[in-house]
Amino acid sequence: MGPLEGIRVVEMAGIGPAPFCAMLLADMGAKVIRVDRLSPSGLGVDFAPEHDLLNRGKRSVAVDLKLPEGVTTVRKLIGQADVLIEGFRLGVMEKLGLGPNSFEAENPQLVFGRMTGWGQSGPLAAAAGHDINYIAITGVLHSIGRADAPPTVPLNLVGDFGGGSLYLALGILAAVIEARQSGRGQVVDSAIVDGVANLLTFAHGMQQAGQMTLERGRNLIDSGAPFYDVYETRDARYVAVGAVEPKFFLTLCEGMGLSPAHLPPQYEQARWPELREIFATRFREKTSAEWCALLEGTDACFAPVLDMIEAAAHPHNVA
Repeated sequence: MGPLEGIRVVEMAGIGPAPFCAMLLADMGAKVIRVDRLSPSGLGVDFAPEHDLLNRGKRSVAVDLKLPEGVTTVRKLIGQADVLIEGFRLGVMEKLGLGPNSFEAENPQLVFGRMTGWGQSGPLAAAAGHDINYIAITGVLHSIGRADAPPTVPLNLVGDFGGGSLYLALGILAAVIEARQSGRGQVVDSAIVDGVANLLTFAHGMQQAGQMTLERGRNLIDSGAPFYDVYETRDARYVAVGAVEPKFFLTLCEGMGLSPAHLPPQYEQARWPELREIFATRFREKTSAEWCALLEGTDACFAPVLDMIEAAAHPHNVA
């Protein structure tokens, strides 16, 4: 049960952002049927089905799309669906006879969700690519990392799942609502480069307002500010602080046993290296657990840096 109960989705098997989008819809109650390959994809990311968490809540049917009867089977499924999700390279669905124009007569309300990296047009549209490439040309990768160091690769979360899956899910739901009003479906092309560029809206505003430079690791929320960074503790763990506002900065300093009156001014950027060294020295005096006892749950904007296994056991996440 869920808000999307009764919505029927056909997902063409793929990796990463398209399956994640379909998983989100399944989590909300949609009935998702995944059209799988008969054999492993050979993409280097195949693993046991019980570990493929992006398939949760879905049903699966394996079809050989190289056979006419396989295409016919998929056509029947799509003909009864509200939504189709596919993440193939440009023109693959059309070559199979399963492109959006193929269903105008039999399923005019179909919402045809397409997950692409570069979009349907432009000089890179037909090229292969992955998350790292999409965030590279949109300005995101350049912006993430420490000063005087190479850009830091943020897993594949920003492009594939942030700029891709979430935007496709939003577009699909908007199109389903519109289709129920007009009786007409539409193509929703979620180009990851478009979504990632849109995610940068806030940063563009800061940059244009003169509040953010293009130099990596020298800004308020990119590890440039000592009060928005991670620090090593006595037991070689890390803690994260994000005390941007003055009142939270005051709480952080008091919790660390530091007097703001004897520290460099919070926003005096020329003295940030000095303040950073004071913070780094103090954090190395206690273990991560000791700092958690002092600061976690206060307005210091503090959290321990946990790995994925530890995060699952954290009391707040459990609750």
